[in-house]
Amino acid sequence: MSFTVDIQRDCIANTPDDEDLHRAIGAALALAPNAPDAPELSLRIVDRTEMQQLNGTYRGRDYATNVLSFPADLPAHLELPLLGDIAVCAPVVNEEAHQQGKDNAAHWDHMLVHGVLHLLGYDHQNDTEADAMESLETRILAHLGRPNPYEIADLEEAQL
Repeated sequence: MSFTVDIQRDCIANTPDDEDLHRAIGAALALAPNAPDAPELSLRIVDRTEMQQLNGTYRGRDYATNVLSFPADLPAHLELPLLGDIAVCAPVVNEEAHQQGKDNAAHWDHMLVHGVLHLLGYDHQNDTEADAMESLETRILAHLGRPNPYEIADLEEAQL
């Protein structure tokens, strides 16, 4: 599948290289049933300060989160393949991977897939939406050779 990603890095934290970022995004676009042909998106990798500002401004939450997606809000008559923007907070993603005992690269793949699916209209506001989104995420991550991130979380909760 042909797609375009504009990658912007504004963070000194450890991040995957561009090839790995493209691989995860490409898998999500290739396997999501409603992805447009030749889509375009922007990926911005940020620090805690910028993510906290974005999360506060757009979601009313005063903390740095792992990933935010901003779907393009284009008029219906414009038939452009622009999906929107994804912001990923590298320090938060790296810390989550460490705290949850997950492979860092696998967690990055999960966050990128999650962000792309939000751009494509998937959400997790209720159980039905969450089940559909998690199922698709799991299938895409398996295609990338990654474990089901939700089984790991379920196992951690059971051990508490």
